[in-house]
Amino acid sequence: MASKLLFRTTENFHQPEKLFCLVDDDASVRAVVSRNLKDHYNVLIARNGLEALQRARDFAGEIHVLLTDFQLGGMNGIELATEFAVQRPKTRVLLMSGFTDGILALHEGWHFLPMPFVPSQLLALIAGLISCRPVLEPLTH
Repeated sequence: MASKLLFRTTENFHQPEKLFCLVDDDASVRAVVSRNLKDHYNVLIARNGLEALQRARDFAGEIHVLLTDFQLGGMNGIELATEFAVQRPKTRVLLMSGFTDGILALHEGWHFLPMPFVPSQLLALIAGLISCRPVLEPLTH
């Protein structure tokens, strides 16, 4: 039986002190994901990697999670996450994509969320990333 890494948490998703940097070049994806995140967290939104890096440079506070699409115009999500880690090594990385080709291995500590996903999947994964309590569970369809 195949397995996947999930995160389980009993914490409340509402943590407005946590800040996310959401990066996606698709306006509709940015809108849907940011709407779900903004109900629970603060969100910086960027359309591409260069804009995300600039926002990170301009923001003085902590950015808890970088949530980025894998396929972006210009640099891809892995290139962005690598550059982002230079500026903000404590930021957790969550890559998302509807395409898994080319995502063979992620840097240790980075996570992947296949698209499409439902808001509860995103919020549970993020809560786990923030609380750092991973669990391994069977993959069920």
